Amino acid sequence: MYRMLTWLLFHNLSRRPLLRLLKRLADSSLASNRNNKFSHKNPRIRQEKSLMIASILNSIDASIAKGNLKKQVVGQVLSLWGASLAKPAKDSPRIKEFHDKNGCGPPWLLVISPGHFCNLRCKDCYASSGKNSSSIEWKILDRFIKDAREKWGIRLVVFSGGEPFAYRSRGKGIMDIARKNPDILFLAFTNGTLIDSRTVEELYGCKNLTPAFSVEGFREITDSRRGKGVFDRVLESMKLVRDAGLPFGISVTVNRDNCTRVLEHEFLEFFFKQQGAFYGFYFQYLPIGRNADFGLMPTAYQRKDFYKKIWEQIEKEKYFLIDFWNHGTLVNGCIAAGREGGYFYVDWNGKVMPCVFAPYSAGNIHDIYRDHKLTLDDLWGHPFFKAIRSWQKDLGYGQKEATSSGNLLMPCPYRDHHKKFMEWVRKYDIEPEDASARKLLAHPGISKKMIEYDRELAKIFDFVWKKDYLE
Repeated sequence: MYRMLTWLLFHNLSRRPLLRLLKRLADSSLASNRNNKFSHKNPRIRQEKSLMIASILNSIDASIAKGNLKKQVVGQVLSLWGASLAKPAKDSPRIKEFHDKNGCGPPWLLVISPGHFCNLRCKDCYASSGKNSSSIEWKILDRFIKDAREKWGIRLVVFSGGEPFAYRSRGKGIMDIARKNPDILFLAFTNGTLIDSRTVEELYGCKNLTPAFSVEGFREITDSRRGKGVFDRVLESMKLVRDAGLPFGISVTVNRDNCTRVLEHEFLEFFFKQQGAFYGFYFQYLPIGRNADFGLMPTAYQRKDFYKKIWEQIEKEKYFLIDFWNHGTLVNGCIAAGREGGYFYVDWNGKVMPCVFAPYSAGNIHDIYRDHKLTLDDLWGHPFFKAIRSWQKDLGYGQKEATSSGNLLMPCPYRDHHKKFMEWVRKYDIEPEDASARKLLAHPGISKKMIEYDRELAKIFDFVWKKDYLE
C-alpha cells in the first residue's frame, strides 16, 4: 500500500488529487466516528481537527514538491508516522488484556530523557541541563522500551533532554536504539549542534528518527539564550537533514518576550518555506528548572492572543503547528500521567513523572529491573497517576460531549490548575525531581503566582470556551 501511495505522491498529476481524497476521507471519519466523542459532538473541535489534518497533508505536499522529502524515504515515513499517529487497535491481545484489567487502554507513547548532559547551558533550561552526567544505563533503557512496546503497544518514542544526541552508555546512543527498533517512530528534541554529516548518514540509514530543532526566534534571540553561533550551527544541521530528504521540525520555547515574534509571517516563512521544516512544536515557558522565573511566563492575555494567532496561521497558511497547552481540544485534554492515548514520562535518573513539565516523581523504572517485584503496570497504577487520570475524566476526557465544567482550553493540571496539582503532590508524598522543584514546595512564592495566574486565565478562557465551543 505504501509503495503505491509513494508512487502517486511523487507524480505531480496525482499528488494533489490524492491528498484531497485523503482529506475528504479523514473529515468523513471525524464526522462519523462515534468513539471520538468530542469530535463527533462538537462542530468547533471537529473543525479544528480537520484544519490540523489539512496542515499535515499540506506539509507532505510542500515537502515533496520542494524535494525536501526523498522518494526513498517517503514509504517508510508514511508507514511509521501512520502507525504512530493511529491509536493502537483495541482488539490487539495486549491492549485488550490491559483494558480488561484496568478498565482503559494503555498510554500511547513514551517520552524519555535518557541523559542529563548537554553541551550547551541555556540560561533558563527547564531541565537544568549542562555538564551533569546522570543517565539511564543502556541495558535499562533498552529493556524499558522493549517492555513498553510488548506490553502497551508503544509505537512512538520521544527523546527529550539533556541533549539526546549527547547520550552515551556502553558506547551506545539514541541512534542505536532507533536502529534496534525499526518499527517505532522516534522524535528527538535537540539543540542541533551535535548533528553532523555522519549523524545524518545514520538518520538516513534507519529513517525512523526525526529531529526537532530548538529555536527561540532568529539569530539574536536564539543566541542570547543558547550561546553565540548556535543559530547558524542549527541552520547548518537543518541543511544536512534537508539535503538527505528527511523530515525535521522546529521546537520553540514561548516566553513573555518572544510570544508575538514566533508566530509572525517572517518567522514561519523562514523556517517552513525556506528551511523546509515539516512541523513545529510550541512550548510555553514554565517557571521550572534553571533560573525559574515567573516573569518569563506568557501572561494569560498573551496566551489567549497566541491561541487565536496560531489557529489563524494553521487555517490560512496550513502550517503543521502544535501548541502546548492551547491545543487541548485536539487530544481531549491533558495527555500526561499515562492516560489512554497519552504518554508516560521518564527522566535521566529513571524517575517516572506525569509530564516533562511537572517535575515530581512517583516511582523509578530501576525498581522494576532491580528486584523484579514491580512491573510497568505497577508504576502506571501509582495513586498519584490515578488521581490525575481521574481528574482528566472529570475535566472532560471520555465524556460524551463538551461541558462548561470541562474547559479543554485549560487542560494542564500543573500549569492551569496548579493548586490542585500541588495538593496531590503533598497528599501522596511525591518526590521533587530537582532542587528547583523542592524549592517550590518549601517556598511557595511561585506557587502562589501560578494560582493567581490560573484565576486570571479562567476568567478569560471560560468565556472563550462557552462562547466558541458550547454555544
